[in-house]
Amino acid sequence: MKKSVAITLGLCVAASLVATKPCSAAFTVGGENGWQLTTDGIVDVFATYTMTNPAPAGHAGGLLDNANTDSYNQRFGVGVGLLPSVVAFNIKAPTTNGVDSTVRIGIYPSIQNRNDDEMGLTNSNRFSVGPNIDFREIFYTAKGKYGEILAGRALNLYQGKNILTDMTLLTAGTASGRNNTVTLGHIGSGYLYAGFGPQIRYTTPDFGGLKFAIEVAEPYKIAAETAKTNSPRVEGELSYAKTFGGGISTQAWLSGIYQTAPRNNAVGTVRAGKDDETIGGAYGFSVGVKGLNLLASGYGGKGLGMVSAQDGGTFDANATDINGHARLYWGFLTQATYKINSSWMVGANYGQTRQEKGATEATNVLIQKHESAVFDLTYNMNAFTQFIAEYTYAQDRWHDGAHQHTNQIAFGTMFYW
Repeated sequence: MKKSVAITLGLCVAASLVATKPCSAAFTVGGENGWQLTTDGIVDVFATYTMTNPAPAGHAGGLLDNANTDSYNQRFGVGVGLLPSVVAFNIKAPTTNGVDSTVRIGIYPSIQNRNDDEMGLTNSNRFSVGPNIDFREIFYTAKGKYGEILAGRALNLYQGKNILTDMTLLTAGTASGRNNTVTLGHIGSGYLYAGFGPQIRYTTPDFGGLKFAIEVAEPYKIAAETAKTNSPRVEGELSYAKTFGGGISTQAWLSGIYQTAPRNNAVGTVRAGKDDETIGGAYGFSVGVKGLNLLASGYGGKGLGMVSAQDGGTFDANATDINGHARLYWGFLTQATYKINSSWMVGANYGQTRQEKGATEATNVLIQKHESAVFDLTYNMNAFTQFIAEYTYAQDRWHDGAHQHTNQIAFGTMFYW
């Protein structure tokens, strides 16, 4: 499978194919009456060494892998990168009345051993050999002259392209508390995790490189005080992609999200019974000239969270402030990659994710930003085997200036089919 196709695989805690375009497969098995079965996938393995300084006393909400306030955390590990490994199957029905129908099932295992009480061995990795498997994708598409309909579990639209265009999708990037799951790439330090979820989506036909997609999806909690999710989450994306002569390519996109959810009526809850609101926009633009590719992307909005879109109070501080109003969040990622020849590529990027205090909040122990910079060197041994060497510097900073940082070296390999 070509790398240009493989880069749409993903995500993590992110990783998948662009949901509306099942991947070109290594081989096809034909059945009766025009039915076809294809498979594609990735095996990825990364060795990482991280050194994280002590956490600031009295501060919580950081992403980095060290909660100790008096000592450095030094950790060596072998596991997957931002991508889990992937085994996927695509079933295509015979073209009927001009409509192509395809089912995709994606299985995403990590290679690390489980960290649990299995066999009565508390926190034993050595003998807990069951992998962490998640079924991120199970959907069907029906594509014709009218465009495309998708129904099932797939990567969400909002900030989906932000993560799919990040070079660390195929590397490691920032490592947090890993256990038996993936690294973070630039999730939480340049964009938010788009997430996989049940949805019904319509995408228009391609009008000279321009397409629009809209998704009606299962709602999420907006804040810790969310009482019920009784309104759908709506996401949309306007995208453009075009290749010109002379090795010039461009792509750009705008995406958005909107949802409301009522707060609970418990005594003492600020704005009890009122609606919380998530509203956000995201954008990106890239241009490639021969071997050079430049990218800038970003996002902003209210009630979003710091790690994944609509954290629901799970990560960092709550998405609403002490007065029950949605916080402001924003972030960006800049990136440059250069393909030296058919085998070698170098790349560097830098990103931030930021959280603002409410208008009347005096707290200084709220997390202010996550940021990270990544430098990598990629070697393609052949069309299906890749090796990556990488350095990552990441830092968390609070509103009072307290900070924590980590340095990481990673070396990995990926096999595609």
